[in-house]
Amino acid sequence: MTEPLTTQVFRVWIRTTPEKIWTAITDPGWNATYGYAAPQYYDLEPGGRFHSVPSDEMLTFAKENGWPMPDTIIDGQVIESDPPRLLKQTWRMLMDPTTAAEPFTTLTYLIEELKSQPGVCRLTVTHELTGAPATSAMVAGSPLDEAGGGGWAWVLSDLKSLLETGTTMAGRS
Repeated sequence: MTEPLTTQVFRVWIRTTPEKIWTAITDPGWNATYGYAAPQYYDLEPGGRFHSVPSDEMLTFAKENGWPMPDTIIDGQVIESDPPRLLKQTWRMLMDPTTAAEPFTTLTYLIEELKSQPGVCRLTVTHELTGAPATSAMVAGSPLDEAGGGGWAWVLSDLKSLLETGTTMAGRS
């Protein structure tokens, strides 16, 4: 097994506008429809709070399996917000005691409209994970998992599907 990367970069090209990508990332009505479907809330000012709460499905799954589920599953703080181009924040996963004990990581979303491809944007997610090996392994996902193993690659693929087709890979709209 290799050592987890301290910086992971993920890119996806999406046929949509920067504004629609920004909204899909920052609006809980949108971000609760793709990926893990857990609503995320932002105070989009530097120093503003970021947090995510478990979805009903997560709560049900945790209860059925006897696992504790915190009220806040991810927390952090906004560092920089320049809609619809740049969002930089701290990020910490609280659902697992190992990742909750690690330091905050830094997550950056960069949305770029391509001049050479009108109507197409490149979304780059950079996750700086120094001192957080468990979080690094989790957000990298597992290449052995048929569904993409979760992590950022899976979340961004689901976001792309939703914005381009109106439905997620799981068929949610």
